Amino acid sequence: MNTTESPAHQSPAPAAPIGERALLLTLAGIQFTYIVDFMVMMPLGPQFTRLFGISDAQFGWLVSAYTLAAGVSGLLASAFVDRFERKRLLLWLYFAFALATLGCGLAPTYAMLMTARIAAGLFGGVMGALVQTIVGDAIPFERRGRAMGLIMASFSLATVAGVPGSLWVADLFGWHATFIVIAIASLVIVAVGLRTLPRLDGHLQGRSANFRAAIADVLHEPNHWRAFAFTAISMAAGFTVIPYLTIFLTANAGVTPSQIPLIYLAGGAATFFSARLIGAAADRWGKVRTFRVVAAAAMLPVVVTTHLAHAPLWLVLVATTLFFVFVSGRMVPATALLTSATEPRLRGTFMTLNGSVQSAALGLAALLGGMLIGRNADGLVVGYERTGWVMVALSLASLWLVGRLRLYSPSTVAGSRSSAQVQPEAG
Repeated sequence: MNTTESPAHQSPAPAAPIGERALLLTLAGIQFTYIVDFMVMMPLGPQFTRLFGISDAQFGWLVSAYTLAAGVSGLLASAFVDRFERKRLLLWLYFAFALATLGCGLAPTYAMLMTARIAAGLFGGVMGALVQTIVGDAIPFERRGRAMGLIMASFSLATVAGVPGSLWVADLFGWHATFIVIAIASLVIVAVGLRTLPRLDGHLQGRSANFRAAIADVLHEPNHWRAFAFTAISMAAGFTVIPYLTIFLTANAGVTPSQIPLIYLAGGAATFFSARLIGAAADRWGKVRTFRVVAAAAMLPVVVTTHLAHAPLWLVLVATTLFFVFVSGRMVPATALLTSATEPRLRGTFMTLNGSVQSAALGLAALLGGMLIGRNADGLVVGYERTGWVMVALSLASLWLVGRLRLYSPSTVAGSRSSAQVQPEAG
């Protein structure tokens, strides 16, 4: 079904209340540590391949194990996620994630690091979906684009501060210390969340009699399958390229290991502002329209970046910064759309299953990227440009599929329940 969004640009969304901002800042903090924990693996790729004596493909498995574990846990969590109050479930999952991340920091071998990454993925995958579910439950539709812009800005902050800071810690104290610091920060945010997160149990009033019925309700709706396909395509488009970016730049583009933090610093600084601007544009001009513009714009820097060879640093910084801005920016309106693609009573189960699809897509895309690249006799990465063209093909598919989503606009506030209404969305 092709739908059109109501003219949200005719009047600006009302300002968020103070309690809502505290909620969003806490959720952004949770996302920040989760994203840093996930992202820091990629710039550490050259170190891991050298220290553990593994190939690029084996490093790809190290990244994929995290996301594939998150996909499995999402499927399991769909059986219970809507049967618990949101705050308590999120904080328990986050606490377990912190312990798993601490295990990464204490791992002495590749095998033990792999095991700890799988454990972190098991908890982190459900946690990420639950954060999006809480945004959908607690934030009205007319402010949801800005809300997701703030949550997604945590990606930017992770890039501009978290990843360079983690690399600095790794240089000073070794890569183990990086994960130990992330675990400590996560435990601090758990304590903050106990005070700032509201109790969210309105969904319990209308839940299905059992988890099989809830899952059946989700899987019975064709719109949910379109949303799952949109998620898989959108996430795979970026992650075929992203895990091997640092390896490619250091091997082919003349970037030194000491310059890698500059790439994340520049990209993160730009996306810190652009994510919120894109979120505001999504609320004002329509989430489908904004997604299509940003996703189309992302194709050019991806193609340029995957074809760089012995480029000057300024060109690398321009290409990778635009890469960060648009590849991450398209997920701001995309996530806002996905939180509205289901009825409120099914949102937890839907978002958990959607998170599982997302994680599986990330893991499979990383494996595909590893299969498309290799090394020649001179140690240069070959085939990386093919990952860029795969991204372009998948992005084109997402531009069409996003217009097929049907949205619901629940008039809900934290802890309350109301009937869902179809909300048209502009193409």
